[in-house]
Amino acid sequence: MLDNGFWDKQQEAQKIIQRLANLRDKVASFQALVREYEELEILVELGLEENDDSLEQEIVEGLDSVSKQVEEMELAVLLKGPYDRGNAIVALHAGAGGTEAQDWVGMLLRMYGRWAERRRFKIEILDMLPGDEAGVKSATIEVLGANAYGYLLAEKGVHRLVRISPFDAAGRRHTSFASVDVLPEVEESVNVQIDPDDLKIDTFRSGGAGGQHVNKTDSAVRMTHLPTGIVVSCQNERSQKANRLAAMKMLRARLVDLEIQKKEAELIALRSGQQEIAWGSQIRSYVFHPYSMVKDHRTGWETGNINAVMDGDIDSFISSYLKEKARGGV
Repeated sequence: MLDNGFWDKQQEAQKIIQRLANLRDKVASFQALVREYEELEILVELGLEENDDSLEQEIVEGLDSVSKQVEEMELAVLLKGPYDRGNAIVALHAGAGGTEAQDWVGMLLRMYGRWAERRRFKIEILDMLPGDEAGVKSATIEVLGANAYGYLLAEKGVHRLVRISPFDAAGRRHTSFASVDVLPEVEESVNVQIDPDDLKIDTFRSGGAGGQHVNKTDSAVRMTHLPTGIVVSCQNERSQKANRLAAMKMLRARLVDLEIQKKEAELIALRSGQQEIAWGSQIRSYVFHPYSMVKDHRTGWETGNINAVMDGDIDSFISSYLKEKARGGV
């Protein structure tokens, strides 16, 4: 009979093997980048010796590729949290404003989807509550990819939209808000104590599209963690069992996030005395009218190309946030 100590050692060995594999991948990536740069140096020398202008475009494109890879490696170095290199669970909620705010959540959901596509990340929908007329009231998605949590943590907070509302017949300008919460995906091996007696589990009929089976059975699950008051729900899966598993995954993530917030609050209190963490504070404004601008209020980074941002081009905001955070500025 094998005891718990044996299994603990097995899990620890697996973690070491995984860490070794990750380090090998990093070294291999760096060596490949060095080779790419050295090949570009040879091209430059060849072009100069033979006075061949035809190589210029290839050299410029190669340098651009190397520069982007170096930037990516620099950002990866800044990810030092225990969950930064793993997957992320992202929850979006519409603020006050009815249909306008719900449409804003739908726009943000698309933005993160396009960002994930750019990085070849995978997205799984854990929960989705459609808006009354348009958009989305709330959504919870899982983003699967290397460093997803570390990068997307830059998006945590309240996002503000200013535009001429397409739902206003008078063509007036509206301001809408949506909150974005980013949680780490927690592995089963991570010690998160959840007492079954502390859970209140309700089942209900799914309110969204999902086929005949979903709409006719109480497959949706709402889980309340009584000691903390945390509530999670999942209605996107077809079976109640699958929804329970997804809800438990979200609950584990929220409990871990709660501990992260507590530790962060302690660190900030030590650094600045009385300052509190404002996790729900406004972090970024997206202005469509009377001018085009997206500005991050934490770092000051801004761009006038709002269409590119809404199409998933948010890496510059993530980069500026991570660099500012490394300097202790956020």
